[in-house]
Amino acid sequence: MPKAKAVSKKADSKLSVKNGAAAKPKKGKAAKDPNMPKRPPSAFFVFMEDFRVQYKQKHPANKSVAAVGKAGGEKWKSLSEAEKAPFIQKAEMRKADYEKNMKAYNKKLTEGKKDEEEESDRSRSEVHDEDDEDEEGSGEEEDDD
Repeated sequence: MPKAKAVSKKADSKLSVKNGAAAKPKKGKAAKDPNMPKRPPSAFFVFMEDFRVQYKQKHPANKSVAAVGKAGGEKWKSLSEAEKAPFIQKAEMRKADYEKNMKAYNKKLTEGKKDEEEESDRSRSEVHDEDDEDEEGSGEEEDDD
């Protein structure tokens, strides 16, 4: 039985190394802005919006998302270019709207950053002015408890 103990010690040392690596703070993704416009759906997803409704009417008992996706994919592949055209057109319209919304969103962001920079410059100078006054002014020392 001594072999089993040796194996468990090796496993413990491996675990401790892994746990040590996990203890480091990870760099997370930048938080998404909830005000940012959503990306537009592709022509396939525009098609799937209509297809899901039709599929649920024909198969009300089927609750499988995978089955709806597979059936939609097969149907999309079987469509000709002429049959896909209205979905492609809708997708292009949504893309144009998205681009317009993104331009407006980016414009707001740049204006907001300019305002923040001006405000932060003012607040920095006010803070530094107050610090300078404290050093020069009363001559009393502050007690840190």
